[in-house]
Amino acid sequence: MPRRRNRGIPKATDAPPPAPKEQVGLLVTDELEEALTDCKQKVERISKTCRAANRKFRDSEFDLENDPASCLFGLEVDANEVPPDVRRVSQIFENPKFFADRPSSSDIKQGGLGDCWFLSALATMSTSPGLIEKLCVARDEEVGIYGFIFFRDNHWETVIIDDQLFWSIPKFEELKSEEQKLYHFDKDIYNSIARKGGKGLHFARSGTAGETWVPLIEKAYAKLHGDYASLDGGLMSEAIEDLTGGVSVIFNTGDILDPNRFWNDVLLQANDNTHLFGVGFNSLDEMRSGNSAATVQGLFGAHAYSILRVKECHGKRFIVLRNPWGQSEWTGRWSDGSKEWTGEWLQVLKELDHEMGDDGEFVMEYSDFLEVWETVERATIFDASWVMSSHWLCVPPKPLVHAWGYGEAVFYFTLPKASTAVIVLSLLDDRYFRGLEGIVKHNLEFAVYKRDTREWKGESVSAEFWHRSVSCQLELEAGDYAVYPRIDRSEYKETGEFDDKVKSWSKHKLSRVLTERTQSRSIAASTFALPI
Repeated sequence: MPRRRNRGIPKATDAPPPAPKEQVGLLVTDELEEALTDCKQKVERISKTCRAANRKFRDSEFDLENDPASCLFGLEVDANEVPPDVRRVSQIFENPKFFADRPSSSDIKQGGLGDCWFLSALATMSTSPGLIEKLCVARDEEVGIYGFIFFRDNHWETVIIDDQLFWSIPKFEELKSEEQKLYHFDKDIYNSIARKGGKGLHFARSGTAGETWVPLIEKAYAKLHGDYASLDGGLMSEAIEDLTGGVSVIFNTGDILDPNRFWNDVLLQANDNTHLFGVGFNSLDEMRSGNSAATVQGLFGAHAYSILRVKECHGKRFIVLRNPWGQSEWTGRWSDGSKEWTGEWLQVLKELDHEMGDDGEFVMEYSDFLEVWETVERATIFDASWVMSSHWLCVPPKPLVHAWGYGEAVFYFTLPKASTAVIVLSLLDDRYFRGLEGIVKHNLEFAVYKRDTREWKGESVSAEFWHRSVSCQLELEAGDYAVYPRIDRSEYKETGEFDDKVKSWSKHKLSRVLTERTQSRSIAASTFALPI
């Protein structure tokens, strides 16, 4: 049974001249300070207990060593995909540091997981000074405990993890004899060469030696959603929402009416630290081409790339982007080493803060950018001057064949003064519950009206269907407003599929998933519609 959220975030426009602009960060809600305090207290209490007992922290809720299958997989388990080992941060690095320096996009290297969308979110967030640092609320690196908060289903949620990480290099004793021979049958040599450093991590890692924030944030996000497998596939903008409480929207480049206006009004926002961007295009048709390795001049379909910087230099418009793999770049015009980089144009590299090399970062001209990318994701993050109001509803599902129109539920809100408002309609985050989604998927839309005049004020805009949320930003005068959702449904599974699969599912894992789903559902109001 789907749940919906209406989130209005009004900002006063007739207030006195503002103080110097606050730095954007985590969305300030009523319970943010409570969540921060709770997280810090939990880390401090556990750290104190561990030190008294002379032991490192072991997270029994997400224990990679003792319960690897539950941490790795959802309801479908693949025993052949279990990494060979689990190691603690202190066993991997000689001198580990959570942050070796200020976080940057070059720190991020994707591992054996399809979470490019999440890592692209981290890379994009690194362009906003101080934002990444807010994600880890408290830590004791010696004890091996880290506390994070994430914005999930409209509230801040604490996630505590230990520092165990999946490791892809086997133990010396597990090597074949001919493999041991390469190290002169010397275990110490093997351990000092092959079993040290971040390159052996199974999932994401930092490109900076000894730095640990990338794999540990990835692990905490995996725990938030139940397992690493839950992070396979997603949208960069949704990850930024979860990490900051921001609001995202997707543009289809084919829908752009005026490219000059899109550059000035949208893309240049990438430089103001309040808007974060990513791009992508759909998978290429391998069946048609017969080439499973086909790319668009080095760029991969169904893969998330980050926009790092946007700048106009000597009359040309450039965008600096990054592949979260840390390699494999654009090979077209203005790519690293291309013929365009001659004479005076080499000086532009400094203006773009770009260095050539196979590090995943590359430059595109705006015309090529519009030609190649199909979608542009933008996430807006907020400072403390914004105020949030929200309400969840449980909307009973209608038959698949029913009259289609607005008004399955209604949300009301009142603005005491003229404001900029960001209105969001969202489903619950069901990433934790993969396998239990039911046979239909939902597409969301909404329209906004002024209640006294019934004047239409705006509607949600979405470049694609079936996303977790839709939103719009409006300039509204003081008054009472109504938001009318329209919920479209489409079958994408056969009935009875759940019954067929449940027999093979781990009952241990299923119990956790069902418990989490029950808790998640409980946040929705039992009434059909209430004013907010």
